[in-house]
Amino acid sequence: MQTDIAPADTATVDSRPRGLVSIPFLLLRVSTAGGAFATGFIQTLVFARVLTPDRFSLFILVGAVGYSLWLCDLGLAKILFVQLRAAHLDGKTDRQAAGQATAVTLFYVLLAAGGALACFAIMAWRPANTLLEAADFGLFFLYIGLNLAWVCLRSISIAVDEYVFYEKLELVRRVGNMATILAMLIGLPFTAFLVGSNVLWAVLVTCAVAKLLSRGAMAPQLRGFARELLAFFQTNMRLIARSGTFALSDIFIYTFPYYVVPWAFGLGAPIIILEATFRIFRGASVIYTAACDLAIPGQTRALAARDATKLVRTTLIAAALCCLPAAFACGLLIFASKQLFAFLLGSSATVPPTVAPILVVMLLANLVQMVAQSLLLHAGFFREISRIGAGVAIAMAAATAIAVVARLTIVEFLGVYAAVYTAGALYLAVAAYRGPILAAASPLATAKWKRAAEPAAAR
Repeated sequence: MQTDIAPADTATVDSRPRGLVSIPFLLLRVSTAGGAFATGFIQTLVFARVLTPDRFSLFILVGAVGYSLWLCDLGLAKILFVQLRAAHLDGKTDRQAAGQATAVTLFYVLLAAGGALACFAIMAWRPANTLLEAADFGLFFLYIGLNLAWVCLRSISIAVDEYVFYEKLELVRRVGNMATILAMLIGLPFTAFLVGSNVLWAVLVTCAVAKLLSRGAMAPQLRGFARELLAFFQTNMRLIARSGTFALSDIFIYTFPYYVVPWAFGLGAPIIILEATFRIFRGASVIYTAACDLAIPGQTRALAARDATKLVRTTLIAAALCCLPAAFACGLLIFASKQLFAFLLGSSATVPPTVAPILVVMLLANLVQMVAQSLLLHAGFFREISRIGAGVAIAMAAATAIAVVARLTIVEFLGVYAAVYTAGALYLAVAAYRGPILAAASPLATAKWKRAAEPAAAR
């Protein structure tokens, strides 16, 4: 944390020691992760039935572009987390970090809104679309893009131990989204689903911000937003360069197939097969993230206290929790993949049976990757993850180029993707052991934690 903050800029907060995992947090996070996984499946299932294949594939592309807003994330939320968490563990509130948290969150909201307007304009320009259809695409972009601000609010909430309140809001969001998506099967207009979902976003974001303002994790000011955002970038330039390298690499790894597949294999069945595969892959990531989130409070407390045993135990709990859904998903893919994909996609496309074992490998590699990555990120080891992320992204690009030149099929392309992804996951696991785990057993651990939380300009 910043050691030169003036007394007027700090306030005492409750930071009592807690157990390895909060039980209410566990129950809520399991519910919201299950809801996220179910929402992804339900959205694909319903869209495949209420949209034509061509229109469905366009919405997949718009969604992929919406998720590409994460290119602008640059790991800012994780930097805010490290700074706010370090202050919270010291029993203080960092007012400067709180003001910058407000600026970053507002930046993400404006980014999503601007992207939605650009999407509307581009779709309205196409002669094939009416203004209402263009508005649907713009609203869908906003619906996807606001996830960026929401995840930032999650990081801020966990930093000040308000994760239970956040998960209550997340549960409301998941139930609301599933209800409106399913309602389209009984006649709810597609536009009504989009409008309702974005109204729900507005209500939930407002509630989350109000709670964080009361906890001192955000500042009640919009005036000077640009100045606060600029100050955040200036004082954290080195950390942003490192976390940004990782964030850009990470979003590239997860989204570039959506650009390669239409170009190399065409629209229609190939991209729908990709979407079905990645829907399960990303759904597993959401559940793994939930398990890892449960460990974050305990991991950061253990690292700050130089308690290596507690750090390892908490990390192993996260890994064990990840293994439960992984075992279920892998079993389903091994024994009932044909029925699963047929139920999910209907008649839109047929997924080849050889995709199932590839997806099993991806799910297991993703488990290793998410546990190691979460520990590295929230412990502030940005240098390590930036190097690994950049290396995996370069390897992915090279492997994809070879796949395209060799004219591989969509299934073979997915196999190449899985091989490179697995190598990166194993590398992250090694880095997690050599980084925060060994650091927790070292007298230098507390110093590293404080250096990670302190902006470069203050050093």
